[in-house]
Amino acid sequence: MTVTTSDIEKAAEVLHAGGLVALPTETVYGLGANAEDPAAVARIFQVKGRPPSHPLIVHIGDAKQLDDWVEEVPGTARLLAEHFWPGPLTLVLRRGRRVPLEATGGLETVAMRVPDHPVAHALLSAFGGGVTAPSANRFGSVSPTTADHVRAELGDAVEFVLDGGACTVGVESTIVDATGEIPSILRPGGVTREDLEALLGYPIAVPSASRVRVPGQHPSHYAPRARVVLVEPEKVVIEAEQAQELGHQVGVLLPSSIAGAAVKAHAVVAVPPSVAAYAQGLFGFLREFDQRGCDLIVASLPMEEGLGLAIANRLRRAAGPRLS
Repeated sequence: MTVTTSDIEKAAEVLHAGGLVALPTETVYGLGANAEDPAAVARIFQVKGRPPSHPLIVHIGDAKQLDDWVEEVPGTARLLAEHFWPGPLTLVLRRGRRVPLEATGGLETVAMRVPDHPVAHALLSAFGGGVTAPSANRFGSVSPTTADHVRAELGDAVEFVLDGGACTVGVESTIVDATGEIPSILRPGGVTREDLEALLGYPIAVPSASRVRVPGQHPSHYAPRARVVLVEPEKVVIEAEQAQELGHQVGVLLPSSIAGAAVKAHAVVAVPPSVAAYAQGLFGFLREFDQRGCDLIVASLPMEEGLGLAIANRLRRAAGPRLS
């Protein structure tokens, strides 16, 4: 669908009036509200069923606007913003007075991002402010990567949906704690650890637990309705077939390392050999399994390098404590 200037203007009007707009980014579709309107921000939590203690990401139109929203910008944070924005990188910084506590889950830090999507950029420019925009889905379910995903899940709860086509990255933004000079990755995503390390010239930690609450780190995030079981690649076929024989409706994410293998299951999706294509399609694959009535999904983790780290993080969270 082609988004027109009148669509952008209408969406900006909805935001100014305190309404919600679903907007495309390069990562996933976001559920947007005026970041400076506490009542509008509260509606995001209500529509998503999201606990109010979970912080949101504030989207702005240009890295030059960052100083307007945060208390201070350390040198490392500024370097990251200049290099990776617009793009799938979110920086956690000290909250400025412009950001209401409703948008930060009560924290004195705020997650900031400049998205890399022409429709999102046009909306932010027309609106003239910041937009809080978590993924446009019910809390805990799979993030949407098309406008149809948003409409199917949220329906009339959203005043306006901007259809910018399928998201090109497909996994969420990388969240980096940039409150000090030595950053750490709080959520792997579209900007890889290798990208960050190449720019900064030193290793970046990816702690298993964060001292800072950040978006997208609840154990139930990214979870399809079907139970997810993770096994070694060579065990995917036998695990799937055994579960199918036990009466499960099994969906299989067939690793590219065994592409073409025959597997008796309810639904099979061949994982693309390109890790970028896998990341782009991951949430769509999980949604497809739900739509086809699968109650169990068998998958394996990719190599945890590049975007593979983000994919592995999503699959682990989808599997939750049931990881095997």
